[in-house]
Order: sequence, then C-alpha cells, then structure tokens
Amino acid sequence: MADLNKKIKEAIVLAGGKGTRLQSVVSDVPKPMALIGDKPFLMLLLQYLQSQGVEKVVLSVGYMYEIIQETFGNSFNGLEISYSIEKEPLGTGGAIAKAMTFTESENVLVLNGDSFIKISLAEIVNKIPESKNHSLLVLKEMSNVSRYGSVVLENEIITAFEEKQFKEKALINAGVYILNKDIFKDKNLPEKFSFEKDFLEKEVTKGNLYGVVTNGYFIDIGVPEDYLRAQSELTQQIEIK
Repeated sequence: MADLNKKIKEAIVLAGGKGTRLQSVVSDVPKPMALIGDKPFLMLLLQYLQSQGVEKVVLSVGYMYEIIQETFGNSFNGLEISYSIEKEPLGTGGAIAKAMTFTESENVLVLNGDSFIKISLAEIVNKIPESKNHSLLVLKEMSNVSRYGSVVLENEIITAFEEKQFKEKALINAGVYILNKDIFKDKNLPEKFSFEKDFLEKEVTKGNLYGVVTNGYFIDIGVPEDYLRAQSELTQQIEIK
C-alpha cells in the first residue's frame, strides 16, 4: 500500500537534444517540441507529469532552447517551470547534475524529453531506496531490444547492463529515474559526463541500482517510424486538454 505522505513533487526533464535521427521529419524545432497532432510532445509530457502530482519541473535545455522557453514560460498547466540552460552540451549526466541545483526535494524524478512511459508515481513511490547512494530505475519488458540494450534484474537490484544485441524479450532502461538530490556528491565526476556510461555502469557493480518493472505503454519518438506511430497512439494514452 502506498505511503500517501511520500510523494514526488519535482521532476527534471532532459529536453536539450538536437534530434539528429529525427531531422528528416522534424528539423525546425528541438526534438521534444516535435508535434503530436497540433501539440508539442513536451506539452503532453508536462501535462502527464501534472496529472501524476508533480508540482515543479526543471527543463534541462540546450539546442534551440528559446523555443521551449517562449512556449512554456515559468508555468504551465499548474506546473512551476524553471530552466537549466546548457550553453554547451554537458552529456546526460552533466545535464542532470546541473538541473539538480534547481531542485529542493530529497528525491527527484528524472526523465527524457523524447520518450513516454505510462507509470503511476503513487505505485512506485514506496520502491524509492532510503539510502542517498541508491537510485531507482523504471524498467520495461520489450521484444527485440537491439535498439536499446538490456538490463539484468535480480531481486529488485540491477546487476548488469548488456550491450545492444538482438533478444526476443528483455528488460530495457525506460529512461525514467528517481534520484536522490545528492546522488553525485563526492563522486568526483567532471562537469561533462554520461549518466549511463560514467555513472550507472559504475554504480551497478556496487549494488546501488534498484529496478521497478512496469508494463505501461512506452514509446520513444527519437526515430521517424516511432515518431509517426506516436501520432495515433499517444493521444490514446494521454488525455489531451
């Protein structure tokens, strides 16, 4: 049973990507601003976060960030919005670390601005590790994971990340995390680093990564075929207001 006093109120959305693989269909806006119908993907994502009880979102932005800032300003759909602006790319880890300085909560939801997974924060909130050195990753079972790589989970602890290769079924990292605000403290990480390679792959050997598996709908709009598929599917998954 969920602890109703334990909530995730702040989220970081990584929205700085250029979307190189999407250039053939979306070239005039940052990838998270690609239109689903007549609304930017990021708008649908923010709307979903608000419906899950999130109150404040830090948008980690870089490429053409002015478009995002002009669209959402400092609030949207009841969400308080602030911006962590990368003047030069910091990598996923550097982007998260910089954005964390805009947060106040002990635990922060972190997610990609170009993918969506239907989860219930109220259901996974009790899976959050008590230790500041532990992280929680949302995992999804998929068929043919060659595009993503896979995750090995044993007794709720992630024991390995495996390289991209064909598997009929496996767990993937859905790109959604609940991290302690001080997760990078005393790690001696550079300003620019990869969250996946330089942090997660080192922490996994220490048994510090927990996984929670969801069967919720998942889509990543980073390639043209999935972006086109999102046009019909996403409106069924997120209530458009």
